[in-house]
Amino acid sequence: MLAVDHEAREDAVVVRVKGDVDSSTVDELTPHLTTALELAATHPARLVVLDLLPVTFFGSAALNAVLDCHEAGKEAGTAVRLVADGDNVLRPIQVTELDRILDIYPTLTEALHRKQQR
Repeated sequence: MLAVDHEAREDAVVVRVKGDVDSSTVDELTPHLTTALELAATHPARLVVLDLLPVTFFGSAALNAVLDCHEAGKEAGTAVRLVADGDNVLRPIQVTELDRILDIYPTLTEALHRKQQR
């Protein structure tokens, strides 16, 4: 089961994802990512933060959706940051070497307030 919601906050547009993200549930995630990018385009912070801490499974469909969001954000001038600290999310990202591309933070607070890592 997957639960996704998003909110425009003062410091960013935050997308919270909870549960399994795989090929059967990714279609529930994608519209939230698209909406978050649209909201961020007019947001002063130009920042989307994906909170993946409660994610229990992160499959290839999830990797593709997050990468697409990152690329679309880059094209639009919007930073996209991930919050993840569990192996169930970090391992697939590391195995595919997407940790070289994606900006990943261990807590939501750090993702919201830390300057770009690179």
